[in-house]
Amino acid sequence: MSYDEVIKQLNSQTTGLSSEDVSKQRETHGSNILEESKSVSTAIIFLSQFKDFLVVILMVAAAVSAMMGKLESTLVIIAVLIINALLGTIQHVKAEQSLKSLKALSAPSSKVLREGCLIEIPSSEVVVGDILIVEAGDFIAADARIIESNSLQVNESALTGESVSVEKVIEPISKDDVAIGDRVNMIFSSSHVTYGRGKAVVTGVGVSTEIGHIASLLKSAQEKATPLQENLDNFGKKLAILIIIISSIVFGLNLYRGAPIMDSLMFAISLAVAAIPEALSSIVTIVLAFGTRKLAEENAIIRKLHSVESLGSISIICSDKTGTLTQNKMTVQKIFTDNKLIDVDAIDKENSLHYKLVMAGLLCSDAITTKEKEIGDPTEIALVDLGERLHLDELIVREVTPRISELPFDSDRKLMTTLQHIDGKSVVFTKGAMDVLLDRSTHIETAQGVRLITQEDKDIYNQINFELANQGLRVLAFAWKEVEENTLTFAHEGEMILFGLVAMMDPPRAESKGAVESCIAAGIKPIMITGDHKVTASAIARQIGILQEGDQALEGADIEHLTEEELIALVPKVSVYARVSPEHKIRIVSAWQALGHVVAMTGDGVNDAPALKRADIGIAMGITGTEVAKDAANMVLTDDNFATIIKAINNGRSIYGNIKNAVRFLLSGNTAGILAVVYTSIMGLMAPFSPVHLLFINLLTDSLPAIAIGLEPANSGLMKEKPRNAKTPILDRAFGLQVLFEGTIIAVVTMIAYYLGYQNGSHRESMTMAFATLSLSRLVHGLNCRNDAPLSLKTLWINPFSYLALILGALLLSAVLFLEPLHKIFEISILTNQQYMSIVLLSIIPLIVVQIVKRIKYRK
Repeated sequence: MSYDEVIKQLNSQTTGLSSEDVSKQRETHGSNILEESKSVSTAIIFLSQFKDFLVVILMVAAAVSAMMGKLESTLVIIAVLIINALLGTIQHVKAEQSLKSLKALSAPSSKVLREGCLIEIPSSEVVVGDILIVEAGDFIAADARIIESNSLQVNESALTGESVSVEKVIEPISKDDVAIGDRVNMIFSSSHVTYGRGKAVVTGVGVSTEIGHIASLLKSAQEKATPLQENLDNFGKKLAILIIIISSIVFGLNLYRGAPIMDSLMFAISLAVAAIPEALSSIVTIVLAFGTRKLAEENAIIRKLHSVESLGSISIICSDKTGTLTQNKMTVQKIFTDNKLIDVDAIDKENSLHYKLVMAGLLCSDAITTKEKEIGDPTEIALVDLGERLHLDELIVREVTPRISELPFDSDRKLMTTLQHIDGKSVVFTKGAMDVLLDRSTHIETAQGVRLITQEDKDIYNQINFELANQGLRVLAFAWKEVEENTLTFAHEGEMILFGLVAMMDPPRAESKGAVESCIAAGIKPIMITGDHKVTASAIARQIGILQEGDQALEGADIEHLTEEELIALVPKVSVYARVSPEHKIRIVSAWQALGHVVAMTGDGVNDAPALKRADIGIAMGITGTEVAKDAANMVLTDDNFATIIKAINNGRSIYGNIKNAVRFLLSGNTAGILAVVYTSIMGLMAPFSPVHLLFINLLTDSLPAIAIGLEPANSGLMKEKPRNAKTPILDRAFGLQVLFEGTIIAVVTMIAYYLGYQNGSHRESMTMAFATLSLSRLVHGLNCRNDAPLSLKTLWINPFSYLALILGALLLSAVLFLEPLHKIFEISILTNQQYMSIVLLSIIPLIVVQIVKRIKYRK
């Protein structure tokens, strides 16, 4: 529509709204604010930690212990439950800040016309139909249609992710389904004016703006549970069912033998306590926390703890282009003069045409760069940087050859012209779009001098421009001439002397190609999703290896009308998406997830936030990223570098392996306790442990080795393996058999100790022997569970924490066995030196047996 039609449809006028009109518009279209979602209270989050079925079993155990007067056991169980609940609450109490950050992006005040007068009002009071007045430096408070543009340029990176400013026009756009980046007759809330000034009529406020639409997507985008969370939840349910079945059988057996109901119940509860790895949740949290510290040292800050483990399952990385794969800085790549196309490194200061082209770039631009900051349009900054390569300072050059007059760039002419005195002559330099400047040039300059331009010359320039554009390069043409006057008019932009082209782009980071290769070698498919044009995106993707032979590149408009099923069928063939909207990003991520993949999504703009939240791992940029993107992400890169993601994936794989080994350690030890309790129940013997024994083992002597296992250094070959299937349960058949085998060995030595202690007929002595042997053998077993390979001279000492855990655990056990004040609490009997020696020897047997079996498997 023309802007006149827009104004008429919105019941507005070019002089602005009246007070009565403002009230009507606010009533009809609402206020210019974004509502925040209600946050869950800390108390509710804390109480929700007690919903887990394993926790319920422990609560029942505490109640039964209290009923039987075992106060120490009750207090220990309650302490465990509270600690776990607090840890869970701390993890979850990170209130969603996304909508608050979105609100913070809005301008605090705006200039509008009301009843013909220019006034400044709070941005929240802007209504549909208001006439906005904007100029360089202003943040835009609402979506609006341009009705007047004086070289207006707007940075829309928060919405599109692209840092190059967009030139704004007043003409209608004839096409339908236009991407945000191509709606050049609109300005949008949260963007800011970088150049010129303009006037626009407000078309949308609050939730009706593009930023409001993103806020709605952000609110509705559901975060997925990590594979580990799902795995542990499923494992917990299966374990709970198994515990109930075994405990019920044992309870029934004891009743059948005529044991008192309360004693039988307490025995069954003891079995449940033996089976539940009480410290598992805490240990997983601690291991993940150590993992986050290591990742932070490698420039990846984890915001959501469980995301660390998900990194190891990633099979798809949807990466933004600008700043992540590229340097986020326009840089001159090639120049074309005297019919020769050369790389920027080959520019010769002694070549007069090369020198003139670089000088023209400095004189016919306004950008200034210092060590602290860069001011100006990104393309002009690239021209200044080119001058610095030849040791030409823009400020000195402009001082020596001062500008007398200028014609600023505008989107109609697509040119900028300056006039300066050089060697006593008035020289005009013009830069701009190649096709426009070619039409205005009557002469051409080569190494042989200035001559009339021919059709062949024009064909060569057009061919070079076409080739450079197809490589994703942005091309600027340069022309010059001498004039007599000291004031420029638009007539001076005719009969020019064309003398060269400059081609620039935001180049790939040096490490991007290698990172993409590592990605592919690790079985991870990298995909580029960007707001940039398809040609530019494809050129970069091809350079760094993302776009390979047979892969497709699509624009957002290409997937607009696809059904979900059609998109799911299409995504495996596409490596580059250009000109995409926030909805498109969510659909692409969801399509890959529907195919069973774990998806990482990178981004820095507000437009990326919904997809960051929807992805399994949302990765925000720390340097260029908006607060909205960071709040929605699981991980923030402090160096905005794609290569850092690959390092993080390697660590994620290592951490998952360590957690799985820690789970194996805990379950094999608990299996030993279960088998010992079941055996004594079937044989009609007294219980080998009291509940407080089992809690001591699970919480103290088990926790230390499990944490040490979690700190095992990464295997160097991890990134040569394919991503693990996120749906594969931790407790698969092979893992279950390994746990059962190792648990049986520990149970056997524990029952041998039980019988040795029972030789004197003392149940308390036999319990002490069984408890000490189970504790020490599990501590030693921690060395078995460090990894799947057998211990060797190479790997024996790479994890000193495993030995520290063994020593500290042994000291804690010694305190319980030898300090008399603890004997009553832990139901301990004083043993002989021979019995202590038996405990040590029996505890070493599982280490020897498991290492022998590993060595046999390893050789095979």
